[in-house]
Amino acid sequence: MENPKWWHVAVGVVTVVLTVMLFFIENLSPVRIVGALAALAVFAVSWYTIGRLAWTRRWAAVAFLVIMIVSAGVASSFYPAMAVIQCVAFPLVWVITRELRDAILANIALALAVGIGLANSFGLTPESALQAAFTAALSLGFSIALGLWITRIFDLAAERQELIDDLRAAQGQLAAMHRDAGVTSERERLSRELHDTIAQSLTGLVMLVQGARRDLDAGDSEAAKAALAMIEENTRETLVETRSLVASGAAVEVPGGFVPALHRLAERFERETGVSVSVAANDIPALDRGSEVVLLRCTQEALANIRKHANADTVTLTATGNGRDVELRVADDGVGFRDGQNSGGFGLAGMRERLALVDGSLDVETSDDGTVLTARVPAVVPA
Repeated sequence: MENPKWWHVAVGVVTVVLTVMLFFIENLSPVRIVGALAALAVFAVSWYTIGRLAWTRRWAAVAFLVIMIVSAGVASSFYPAMAVIQCVAFPLVWVITRELRDAILANIALALAVGIGLANSFGLTPESALQAAFTAALSLGFSIALGLWITRIFDLAAERQELIDDLRAAQGQLAAMHRDAGVTSERERLSRELHDTIAQSLTGLVMLVQGARRDLDAGDSEAAKAALAMIEENTRETLVETRSLVASGAAVEVPGGFVPALHRLAERFERETGVSVSVAANDIPALDRGSEVVLLRCTQEALANIRKHANADTVTLTATGNGRDVELRVADDGVGFRDGQNSGGFGLAGMRERLALVDGSLDVETSDDGTVLTARVPAVVPA
């Protein structure tokens, strides 16, 4: 208790009670009354002038403890009932001292002072000395036991508060880590979306522009017009995808479902590259929107790799389901690739990461006769 307000009341009440007691005791000599009153007055005055500063100034704590111990001993020597002052003196020792060792030493000094005062008040006889020693030892034992118990409670409370502060700090750090992880995850998601949609569409547009330029240089205006028409169509689709990403911050919608979107990808790729693309997708189990988008993005990435690296003539897109999983195979008759090739950018690693988000997997088989990519995602189990 580091607020002395209640101790002002306790010291005042004990002082008043002991003072009133002195005037109601019969056959008590004036010398004893005056001596006891003087000791009580010194105790009370020292508290209200010095003791109230003991919580902030060490010299005040030491000075008040010395005065209190001497006053208690002197008051008890004039009249034994003045030993009641211990009721407030022992607790004051515990709350004022800051070290356990100092508190125990002050308790012992206070008990000795009161014991000597009681022995002197009873008369210097072996019986009185024994009675005074017993009273002082009993008071000292209770004071130390109670003080150690309360000190332990305060220590446990301090440790608990420290643990709570550490826990709050750890919670703050964990929240910051979650925020950072969320920002990083969102950046990675947005990077995948941009790579799998806008970047691939722009790559196709660049190739169409290059083809149109070659047609113009060769004087084939009809072919150039057809290329320009495809460029306009693809640019509009890319604009729709860009607006969707900016507006919602989520994956591009899959209008009509997975199979129609797969056919549109195949038709667009065939129109842009001249590579023959066939689609086989029947009786596909239900997929959630996230899985549909993942499979379509994997298809886009696979077709982009075929466009850039495979030099293929035909591509086959096959989607099948067995009730538990949906499997999408992208096969081409191109030149294949060696281990370590096609590792730049997102590529196969990006496809695996995207599939992992929906508990899917990716298998790759490649040879000089072509490449087969197989993506699997869990089907939606009907309720």
